[in-house]
Amino acid sequence: MGNGTLIEWTQDTWNPVTGCSKISQGCANCYAERMAKRLQAMNNRRYHNGFDVTLHNDLITRPMMRKRPRMIFVNSMSDLFHEQIPFEFITQVFNTMNLAYWHTFQILTKRSERLLEFAPKLNWSKNIWIGVTVENQICAKRIADLRQVPAAIRFLSCEPLIESICLDLRDIHWVIVGGESGPHARPMDQNWVRSIREQCQMADVPFFLKQLGGRINKRGHDEALLDGHLIKEWPIRANSTNDFAPTENELCSTMIS
Repeated sequence: MGNGTLIEWTQDTWNPVTGCSKISQGCANCYAERMAKRLQAMNNRRYHNGFDVTLHNDLITRPMMRKRPRMIFVNSMSDLFHEQIPFEFITQVFNTMNLAYWHTFQILTKRSERLLEFAPKLNWSKNIWIGVTVENQICAKRIADLRQVPAAIRFLSCEPLIESICLDLRDIHWVIVGGESGPHARPMDQNWVRSIREQCQMADVPFFLKQLGGRINKRGHDEALLDGHLIKEWPIRANSTNDFAPTENELCSTMIS
């Protein structure tokens, strides 16, 4: 596990798996692939295989060692439901999440069909959040699979957002939006963001604008302002022991003009 992360919607990352493969248009400029190649060049032992899928059995129980409640993004450098990851390994990861009840775990996948296949066989304790990436309209079909997963919090990550999307937000608890950054970043039209924001408002779903992508400010950060507002809303907290998200039956919204 890392000592903090720059990903605004989480606190820590945990990578029992590293490496992945491209599955849709959102993967074209994968940040994790760039980072993995950089770490491989630095002789980091976790990335001796570069961006090939690699299981790290010694890291499966790592969250148990951290006793302070944290919000943890699972496999920021991979996809837990990648077809090369055995179901038995996924089960071990879930066992750790079930036991480490004081943490909140956030899983994000592009492989919604495999998620749906395995979901009935896994223990979805209330501290496990599950999301799918929806970068364009074609990928919106992943939402129907996500909706059938019995998780306390189901969320969408529309990052990198590469076109306007119409979302079916029934039984969805949170939407994250972000533009692409880094080399060859594809531009994000702010009207696409406004549309998703309006859809979330109509469906009463919390909306979190992570970044606009492309340009960054002089301090190296994306201001992430939409029409002069910083919008970072959170879902109702599923795990009452974690103090990072809002308290139960509350919704945290930050609006700065």
